[in-house]
Amino acid sequence: MKPFRTSSSTALLRNAQHPLRRSVSTISGRRLTSTWSHVTLNPSQWSGSSKLAATAAVGAAALGLSYWQYSAPRIQCDSKKSPVPINQQDQKTKYDNGVTPDSPMRLRMEQFIKDQQSQIIATLGAIDGKPFQVDTWERSHGGGGISCILQDGNVFEKAGVNISIVYGKLPPAAVEKMRVDHKNIASPTGEPLDFFAAGLSMVLHPHNPNAPTVHLNYRYFETMNPDGTSQSWWFGGGTDLTPSYLFDEDAIHFHKTIKDACDKHDKDYYPKFKKWCDEYFFVKHRDECRGVGGIFFDDLDDKDPEQLFSFVQDCLKAFLPSYVPVIERRKDMPFTDAEKQWQQLRRGRYVEFNLVHDRGTSFGLNTPGARVESILMSLPLTARWQYMHEPTPGSREERLLKVLKEPVEWV
Repeated sequence: MKPFRTSSSTALLRNAQHPLRRSVSTISGRRLTSTWSHVTLNPSQWSGSSKLAATAAVGAAALGLSYWQYSAPRIQCDSKKSPVPINQQDQKTKYDNGVTPDSPMRLRMEQFIKDQQSQIIATLGAIDGKPFQVDTWERSHGGGGISCILQDGNVFEKAGVNISIVYGKLPPAAVEKMRVDHKNIASPTGEPLDFFAAGLSMVLHPHNPNAPTVHLNYRYFETMNPDGTSQSWWFGGGTDLTPSYLFDEDAIHFHKTIKDACDKHDKDYYPKFKKWCDEYFFVKHRDECRGVGGIFFDDLDDKDPEQLFSFVQDCLKAFLPSYVPVIERRKDMPFTDAEKQWQQLRRGRYVEFNLVHDRGTSFGLNTPGARVESILMSLPLTARWQYMHEPTPGSREERLLKVLKEPVEWV
């Protein structure tokens, strides 16, 4: 199994989120559109000891990061010497033909995550009874996306469902670093190489301490030839469940639904990616896992792209069946002040992982011009730290900690 690390798509998507223009609307679920443009990565901003996160996992996640910043591309006045940018080629393709099964994978992935975002916020909005705030953002030289946020709802204290679509250029130094894991990447002319990244990321923090937090991220990364044809590509992603109070049936249902999606494509996927998830979401300084796991994978390019796209589609489509029955069972359960306090302590651990160990978050916060609001979307609205807190022996709280220290094979 590959070492776990933050992918290019996770890092680039998190860090392309800096708005120059944006519009805000409120909806409970409708088809959304976003705009994007072009971004150039500046290798002079990388640290000498770091390794481009693209060789590796928004949010998503990683070892060995590189810091970079966006800079506007040089203006070319002679149109005869300037090839049409890939994003403009894609816009024309969509305008002329729409997105079809024959469209480039990047356009199909973009359309897929937009459709899934609409379905997910419609379903979650119906469960909560409060609509999501929809923030459509763009930057003239760096891409764009759609952030859908629900705060202080009836069911969810905070929920975020975001997509990012990014076009840009990788300088030769970055291309060489990526070749460690992706041999097809090349820049024959020595010029910056066009890339594309698209992903959907989501974190849901319910009010009720009996209802678990859930995280999800699925993404696609591609480098392109000057004519827009694909050169090198890969998929990454995963999903995991973080309860404050453990109900075995919830964990079993969540894992079984994910396993069923994996098994349709490869029987080895679930055990491999489940182990990877347990290893990645480990809070080292607490010696415990963040939650009860799920799946995690990155740099997936070892099969036909159509097969892997189908796999990612099934995994993302499995989210609602994996989580909705759980939130419906738990959202209206009675709870005590002490149980709410325990939830706040567990959210403190969630914050610790994201700010201390999650390489994607660290990458984002150290990137000039990053859209901090989107990077920190994953954090809960409230959390608590209490000095030397120990759960009562034999309590539900103590059982959760035992499970978090020794990952369970739920299915």
